[in-house]
Amino acid sequence: MACASWLHLHSPLTRVVVPILHHPTALSTAFLHRLNRFTSPARFTSSVNQTSPLLTPVHAQAKRGFSSKDDKIASMEDLRFESPLKIVEYPDPILRKRNKRIDAFDENLKKLVDEMFDVMYKTDGIGLSAPQVGINVQLMVFNPVGERGEGQEIVLVNPRVMKYSKKTLPFNEGCLSFPRIYADVERPESVKIDAQDINGARFSVDLSGLPARVFQHEFDHLQGILFFDRMTDEVLDSIRAQLEALEKKYEDKTGLPCPENVETRKRKKAGVGFGKS
Repeated sequence: MACASWLHLHSPLTRVVVPILHHPTALSTAFLHRLNRFTSPARFTSSVNQTSPLLTPVHAQAKRGFSSKDDKIASMEDLRFESPLKIVEYPDPILRKRNKRIDAFDENLKKLVDEMFDVMYKTDGIGLSAPQVGINVQLMVFNPVGERGEGQEIVLVNPRVMKYSKKTLPFNEGCLSFPRIYADVERPESVKIDAQDINGARFSVDLSGLPARVFQHEFDHLQGILFFDRMTDEVLDSIRAQLEALEKKYEDKTGLPCPENVETRKRKKAGVGFGKS
């Protein structure tokens, strides 16, 4: 069954990661179209490895973003939002801000999650992080099928990467905050994560294939890292003109100087993986 076998929970709570669960269905034409836009020279599968690959523990996650020790707790004001949500595009500084931990698992959070899924589907996405809709908290949603009513809607609150595979794969990624820009990014093939569900229950889960890819992309957003930070210089050069066009669009729209510049900035050293001491 499509999109039903790639989650393996290390918890007796069988639905903690899927607060909104749809019956798995065959892959739709729309999903195949999205997958063609999110393609890779390597063969990609979405399944749990029955024999888990060797995973590298994450000892120094802060090397690739913010230190979890310095996380602040989100206030009610931090979680306030207006409908409909709108996608924040590069180079808006919201995408680089520190994102606060969530400790209020209430109706407002559930409504925010519903709104995030709505805008994700309307923009043909398969994953979305809270900072991408202007809310700087540690929350992501995704559905690798990308169709409402199909696949599984995944909600992760305050996620952390516990381990990641040494094996990496290149994959052609897109991002809702970078409209119509696609380029190869190399990432670990699988990850083990720790997170809370929409009700606050904590669990751990192994992800591989496309779900692992989508998770890592969205987790980077929660760390203030954007997908082009992980590209090689050669790949980055292939989309440089498109990034500069977004920078000009920002300046024209806001009347403000661009907060970052792909041409002159010192590239983040955000390589493959999550770092280790």
